[in-house]
Formats: sequence, C-alpha cells, structure tokens
Amino acid sequence: MKNTLLSGLLLGFTLVAVFSCSQKSSLTASGIDPEAFDSVINGKPIKLYTIKNDNGMEVSITNFGGRVVSIVVPNKDGEPTDVVLGYDNLSQYADSVNSPSDFGAAIGRYANRINLGKLSIDGDEITLPQNNFGHCLHGGPSGWQYQVYSSEQPNDSTLILTMDSPDGDNNFPGNLQAKVTYILTDDNSLDISYSATTDKPTVINMTNHSYFNLSGDPSKDIEDCILYVNADNYTPSDSTFMTTGEIASVEGTPMDFREPTPISKDVNNFDFEQIRNASGFDHNWCLNTYKDGKGDDTQVAASLYCPESGILLEVYTDEPGIQVYTGNFLDGTVPGKKGIAYAKHAACCLETQKYPDSPNKKDWPSAFLWPGENYSSHCVYKFGVQ
Repeated sequence: MKNTLLSGLLLGFTLVAVFSCSQKSSLTASGIDPEAFDSVINGKPIKLYTIKNDNGMEVSITNFGGRVVSIVVPNKDGEPTDVVLGYDNLSQYADSVNSPSDFGAAIGRYANRINLGKLSIDGDEITLPQNNFGHCLHGGPSGWQYQVYSSEQPNDSTLILTMDSPDGDNNFPGNLQAKVTYILTDDNSLDISYSATTDKPTVINMTNHSYFNLSGDPSKDIEDCILYVNADNYTPSDSTFMTTGEIASVEGTPMDFREPTPISKDVNNFDFEQIRNASGFDHNWCLNTYKDGKGDDTQVAASLYCPESGILLEVYTDEPGIQVYTGNFLDGTVPGKKGIAYAKHAACCLETQKYPDSPNKKDWPSAFLWPGENYSSHCVYKFGVQ
C-alpha cells in the first residue's frame, strides 16, 4: 500500500537518545543493534524487543508503531534469512518526512482507506484527515504507526503492546484501549492477536503491514514469487485507490490466484485497468475463509512462496479480507536495512483486514465498534520450506 509523505510529524516529537555508554548490546540474528532503538519520544520509552522460539526463529519488534523490524527464518539450506523490509534504526522509522513508511507497523485505528475521510456514526458526520489522494489512509498522518505503544514482554516468545488512543485521535471518536499480542510459536508461526474496547461508537480495523521478501535479498524484486489467494472475489478500486463498492469475480482476470501463480504473470499487465491504476497489485480480496459473518483461521487464506530460498509463508486469519500490495511505490530512493535501497516490487504485503472503506459500505462486513463490545482480530504468518 502506498507510503504517504507525512509532512511535519517530527515537529511534535521530542526525540532523546539514551544510548548506554558502558556496554554495547549484542546484535540480533538479523544484524540489528538494539541500541539504535533505545530512545524516548514524547516522554515514552522505546526499545527493540526480540522474541524467539525453540527452532532458532527470531522476530524483532519495536514498540514505536508496533513495527516488526525483522523476521529471521531458515531457508531451504538451513541458513537464517531475514524476510521483511525495514530500517536498522529508530531515527528512520520516526522520520516521516525523509523516510516515510509503514514497514512492519501495527496499523490503527483504521487500516487502509476511508473515502474522502468521511464517515457517519449514529447520525454524526465525522471528518478524518485526508492524507492520501483525498482519503484517510492508515488512521491519518499520525496513525499508530507513528505513535508509541506501551510494552510488556512476559516471556521469550511473547510481546504485548497496548495503545490508549484518546477521543479525537486523528478525529476518530471514543477513548479506545487497544492491544496487540505477538507470539512466536514452535511451528515457526508469528501469531498476532488484536483486541480493543471503546467508550463511544467508533470504527476500528487493525492489521500488520510487514513487507515480505522471502529471498532474503531485498535488492531483488518479488515478481518470481508464487502467490496464492483463497478468494473468488475482490473489491475493485478507482484511480485514487478507493473501492468502488463493487464485489467482482476474479474469474478470467489477472486477479485470479486461486491456483498458485507467479506474481510476474500479470503484475506489469497494464492492459488491465486495475493493475494499471495501481502500478501492480494493491487490492483487497474477499476471502473464501469468511462465511456467514465468521472467519475460519484454520484454513489458509493466502500464501507466498519463493523458489530461490524455498521459504513458504502461509497466512491464516478470521478477517473477511486481505490486501495484497506488491510494493508498487517503493522507488529505491531511501536506504533500508544494511543500506539496501528498496526498489519497485521489492516486497509483497499480505494485510488481513476489513474491506477498505467498510464504514461507508453498509452491506460489507462491519468495522463499527460500540461501547460494551470487544473488537478482536487474528492473523498468523506461518513459515516453512518446501
């Protein structure tokens, strides 16, 4: 999904480095120095947390934006491989002007887009920030990817992040208490659970925005990767990336991934309007795993396979949709981890979610949350080799 130029956000931040002078911390398996994340923003401490399992898999997460910074899994030769894009320091993540990104973020309050930043709740018309082609994207210019989560690490394989979002946060109504729980299981799954409550009627749609490059070499694109999406339908969008309200069949179109298909087959097929508008894939698929208002997170919703590394990623979710984004707006201008500049199609995002602009499409699965209700969402990224 498009990274937005979020001007001026750092003016409200007081960024204070608190590096230790006595002893340098050990690097993560992906080669990141945790001290590059030790800081304070607006009086809130920030760290890089590492969770591990008994198989040697490692995931590093910062509570700044709830961002997954690295995921290290074995490839087909048993070599540890970092399979997500990102930065190796907090400064770049926090710099929304020079290095804007959603890399690895726990997005909130509302992932994806809300049409023209407008919605109606109980007859009240609400105007949200318009930060992307006139729409509200990912909760606005200071969405949760640019805020600090409170953190707790109860054991080596679990990280719990909480967000107390006040009434009026980017003009969303209600005091919202949200929680994101990351658990690294012994079957090499990153299990992500979201929950939230509110004191006023509001909307919520959380997701993880990791950019996957399963080769472990993000200087290469992901066009040769094999994509599977368990969906008969998708939601077409217009030239501003806004869903039209139609639910269309994938049958006979480049949007059909019901059989594992190389991304390269159609990612540059600009004869197809949907791909031409997005400069690749940047669309929501309506998952077959969601029926009668309930999602089945025991079935594979989507998968991505890299023949070069042999790494297979399977996605499970109880959400109705998944946004597949092929890094169309990466342009090679900003260096990421290890100084590698990420070019177009350097990654594929698999974002489990409500359909984009669901609050304005009454027949779509609801994204509204009412006082006394509990919001929950579940996503599993399971890694293996074949």
